[in-house]
Amino acid sequence: MTMSFAQDRNASNSIATEVAATGTPARRRMSTADRKRQILDRAIQYFAKHGIDGQLRNLTKGLGVTHTLLYHYFPTKDALIKAVYEDVFESRWKPEWEQLLDDKHLSPEEKFNAFYIDYSNTVLTYDFVRILIFSGLSDHSISDRFFELLRDRLLPRLIRETRKHCGRNTRGKPSQRELEFLMGLHGGIFYIGMRRWIYGQAIYDSGNPNTEQEIIQDRIRSYLISAKTLFTTGTK
Repeated sequence: MTMSFAQDRNASNSIATEVAATGTPARRRMSTADRKRQILDRAIQYFAKHGIDGQLRNLTKGLGVTHTLLYHYFPTKDALIKAVYEDVFESRWKPEWEQLLDDKHLSPEEKFNAFYIDYSNTVLTYDFVRILIFSGLSDHSISDRFFELLRDRLLPRLIRETRKHCGRNTRGKPSQRELEFLMGLHGGIFYIGMRRWIYGQAIYDSGNPNTEQEIIQDRIRSYLISAKTLFTTGTK
């Protein structure tokens, strides 16, 4: 909402009066970009704590803003949720991951380890894990978009590397069995974040910073050994 000249002048006069009376400069008015960023940050915190399936009046109360101010920056709740998705999920996706998985100089196990260690450090945060779970329990607006991202940009590469590890040269569409087997690995790594941010359970001694990395490497090694047993050359 744009202020009229008269409103802007009155606001300036009020600030000047406050400075004269208290000797302390009034707090500077937020820019449009800063105010929008503040609302988005509060929305992320609110959704991560309370979920995204709620009425707008509860949301605005939780954010500490009026309906008018929220609508000014985000005309609908869907617009706000889209902005949350782009900030929490899309912005954390690294193009370098795809480059890493396409690197012909690394073995499949080296690629899996490098990717999943960095992936877990990047995405298994309080807001990412909890908002994804809450979305899955409500309208799927965020979880569906995220899994589509995985299907388009990640899973085919991981299936390709799994086949390479197993000595399979096929380039055919991934089978349901291959995808489910891979999601067992992916879900097992995501469970690290679930244990921490959903159940509030420590999965290892936090005094050893390398333990999580070792857990990931163990799961990858088990996955690749099992894949070689299940998906030998000629199997589907």
